[in-house]
Amino acid sequence: MWVRHLRDCPVLQAGDGTALRELLHPHRPEAGEIPVGFSLAHARLAPGGCSRPHRLLQSSEVYYILEGRGIMHVENQQYNVEPGHAVYIPPGALQWIENIGSGDLGFLALVDPPWRQEDEKIPG
Repeated sequence: MWVRHLRDCPVLQAGDGTALRELLHPHRPEAGEIPVGFSLAHARLAPGGCSRPHRLLQSSEVYYILEGRGIMHVENQQYNVEPGHAVYIPPGALQWIENIGSGDLGFLALVDPPWRQEDEKIPG
């Protein structure tokens, strides 16, 4: 069995501007030898915040909204999201999320195959 608590994960400033805690990444030492084909992170955006538009060239991504309210943008589509929504983002799609609520927007990001820095492209 492998267990990790969110409080034990350092907060990183992700390239897209979110405050990110990587819960599980099979290629990191703290994961040991877990044979999974995805990575899992917890992300937060402050009220009024917006992630930078970006693409994952090879990986698909799923956002699962835990708290707050936001607008999810995928290519030329947008959708109001709240706790309980899951959003699939296909590989190569331009994506970003904005917090339109009065509190933090918190969500899980599941990336398959696992996130790699060289796979993420931020236009501009």
